[in-house]
Amino acid sequence: MINVTKTYLPPFDKYADYIKKIFNTGIVTNNGEMVTRLEKRLQKYLGVKNIVLVQSGTLALQIAYKILNIKEEIITTPFSFVATTSSLLWEGLRPIFVDIDKDSFNIDINLIEKNITERTSAIVPVHVFGNSCDIDSIYKLAKRKHLKVIYDAAHAFGIKYKDKSILSYGDVSILSFHATKVFHTIEGGALAINDDKLYERAVLARNFGIKSEEIIKGIGINAKMNEFEAAMGLCVLDDIDEIIKSRKRVYENYVNYIKGNVKFQLHNRNSTLNYSYMPIVFESEKLLKKVLKALLNEGVKPRRYFYPCLANLDYVETSRMCIAEDISKRILCLPMYDSLKSAEQIKIIDTINKVIKLG
Repeated sequence: MINVTKTYLPPFDKYADYIKKIFNTGIVTNNGEMVTRLEKRLQKYLGVKNIVLVQSGTLALQIAYKILNIKEEIITTPFSFVATTSSLLWEGLRPIFVDIDKDSFNIDINLIEKNITERTSAIVPVHVFGNSCDIDSIYKLAKRKHLKVIYDAAHAFGIKYKDKSILSYGDVSILSFHATKVFHTIEGGALAINDDKLYERAVLARNFGIKSEEIIKGIGINAKMNEFEAAMGLCVLDDIDEIIKSRKRVYENYVNYIKGNVKFQLHNRNSTLNYSYMPIVFESEKLLKKVLKALLNEGVKPRRYFYPCLANLDYVETSRMCIAEDISKRILCLPMYDSLKSAEQIKIIDTINKVIKLG
């Protein structure tokens, strides 16, 4: 089976060398050597001031809400992975959905202001599939309305916006390092924070609020990354440039050789790409289902991502999100990973083209 993604695994011996070091120290968690090394290397590689490693991107979001003292209503997008919404609800916050732009798939900046009320405390935009939001416009609006901005940058590892790390924008940006991501630590995530005081609060928050053996400073949670996960991250980071280079080749083959009336995501010209996903939008849901069936018959397993639209969840109160709902019914993410073989990709492309041609 050719799955929608395949986790990059480094040479076993390389990872084993790190594991030996962990066994020699006997320290497997509580911000040991591996976590500390990975945080420093990521800060340098990503070009950000502070990185706080945590156990998942979802926990990164929840910590961001806490350290920024987010209350009541938060404006966000209905077109994202469910964690963007569930993390808000889990913290007792109310997501206020704003529809998306039909071409970029990101939150429509022109619709945000009319949804701001006296109860709004923050905006949580998503760089969907790693495609940069309209950062400048969001910044201006948030500053004028005195709102916090937390970027869900789960897919945006290594991306630059106007020659600067995309993680440098907003009050906090969060990343996911799940095994399906371009860069991963098996499970994991991170907060990127420029403000040093806010950074210190995040460090405390991920470890129960414990400052020292005798001092507990505020409420926290257990969100620490362990040493084995950080070791995987150190291995993957060594190879990340080649991983992205290989993914670019796969991405460009799809764009160049899939024929017919399909739509690809329109990327922000001010930002780079990391080729994290390969979304394609078909003319209709009916055609999508035909393509999906044909691919499954060929041993290829893509994913309807993001489906269903978060506005359709039965535990969320919201109005209709016409564009997001429409796109979610017609979008399919194709297999995308660095080791996808040319013959496998040709089979995928040929299958799609045949179905599109038949209609």
